[in-house]
Amino acid sequence: MKYTNEVTINLPLKKVLDLFDSEENMFKWQPELVSFEHVSGEKGEVGSKSNLCYKMGKREVEMLETITKKNLPEEFDFTYEAKGVWNQMKNSFIEVGPSETKWISHSEFRFSGFMKLIGFLMPGSFKKQSQLALDRFKAFAESQI
Repeated sequence: MKYTNEVTINLPLKKVLDLFDSEENMFKWQPELVSFEHVSGEKGEVGSKSNLCYKMGKREVEMLETITKKNLPEEFDFTYEAKGVWNQMKNSFIEVGPSETKWISHSEFRFSGFMKLIGFLMPGSFKKQSQLALDRFKAFAESQI
């Protein structure tokens, strides 16, 4: 499953990139994030791996994040691996004005096991959750003015 989400943030490109490229800030715009643990590679750079734990409803979901490309602002790409789910996110940030930045996120999901059924039955929920993350980042970033 593949789809694209985007949001326009009312801040200059450099400010958006500084806020986005910060491990500490992740907790400020991802309320479900319980923990973030760097595992290997140079922190924040291509090849870096981290374990993330999210609280989703009553259950916790653990995933491995790998930074696959970092050529800001054009590319900041990740893969996420969890039980039954592989997700690739390709992000780009475009300056649309002196104080306006567009974040475009391309997502691809591959499912196995039970998650194949979930992906088949509820594809819209994945796109909706992705858009919610972009909207939450926008709200967080714009509150930093």
